[in-house]
Amino acid sequence: MFSNFFRNYRFRDYNFRLLISVVALTVIGIFVIASANPDFFSKQLLGLGLGLFVMLVISLVDYDFLLNFSRIYYLLTCLSLLAVFFFGKTTGGATRWIRLKGFQFQPSELAKVLLVLYFAKYLSDHTEDINEGRRLFITCLLAAVPLILIVREPDLSTTIVTFLIIVSMLFIAGLSRKIVATALGVTVPAISLLIFFIYWRGPALAAKAGYQLKRILAWLRPNEFPESSYQQQNSIMAIASGIFWGKGINNTAVDSVKNGNYISEPQTDFIFAVAGEELGFVGSLVIVGLLFFIVYLCFQTGSKAKTLSGKLICVGIGSLIGFQSFVNICVVSGLMPNTGLPLPFVSYGLTSLVTLYFGIGLVLNVGLQSGRRRGGLRF
Repeated sequence: MFSNFFRNYRFRDYNFRLLISVVALTVIGIFVIASANPDFFSKQLLGLGLGLFVMLVISLVDYDFLLNFSRIYYLLTCLSLLAVFFFGKTTGGATRWIRLKGFQFQPSELAKVLLVLYFAKYLSDHTEDINEGRRLFITCLLAAVPLILIVREPDLSTTIVTFLIIVSMLFIAGLSRKIVATALGVTVPAISLLIFFIYWRGPALAAKAGYQLKRILAWLRPNEFPESSYQQQNSIMAIASGIFWGKGINNTAVDSVKNGNYISEPQTDFIFAVAGEELGFVGSLVIVGLLFFIVYLCFQTGSKAKTLSGKLICVGIGSLIGFQSFVNICVVSGLMPNTGLPLPFVSYGLTSLVTLYFGIGLVLNVGLQSGRRRGGLRF
């Protein structure tokens, strides 16, 4: 029975470098989380165990078999995101979580991986007409439904990351460079003008601003909106105070930003600030280096995939980790407005951690089957 199950795989193709990198990064995260808030140590350790189990199981399931259910994944994504509006828990002005018997589940985290699976199948089936107007319209419509549901939670940062994942997969699937250039030529100036307008009209907009607009105003005018900018300002202070080697995990320094509770919920979206303070520049560089290496290994696996759908899965998961890491670190270091987005494999959160391991399991399965490919798919 087991010999039939394993016979299609050559385990010398199992990407142990990716496996070790992911586990190493998670272990670093667990220690930093324990220092930030010891109450979450055991839960994150449980998340690691559950994530490893999910990853190992998924890595042995043929991704072609999983792609047969792509429409179910899309429907499940939309239904779970819709359920948030009826059964969701509101925290900090956003409704993103569903509570299930003591556990919080965030559908938007799972949605990113399920949408990677759906669009990997969809785009690989429509490569020949991907640049035709009708197909582009249908593709945009399919992407718009979950994106609108996510942004309405509201969760702008996850919406942006999910959008970038889909765009990356479209580009690899053969989307015309002219279309990409045109879209960038319109989008970049529009965003720049919007930011300039918000900065220029800041005081007038503040009275009617929702919490997302207030965060943008706090980023652009931190001195005028201290009640909304303190989190990022304290985060920058924490990173800077770590200097080169950091103050050490579980330190008791009286000048510690973390010990002074100047960062709220430091174990989640601002975990990189804790890492910067306690592990210093060297520790932060290790975390960034591991994230970069994981993204590289995902793309490398995709370049050797036996099918376009496998390639798209790897690009999608690599883009998810890469874009989300970039946004999180930019927020923590003050280069972008404050958003609620976890740092992959490092921040506390069982939904995020387990779904990321699910995604890595998909990449590992693509790599396992690369030895059986004929010809080559190159980026």
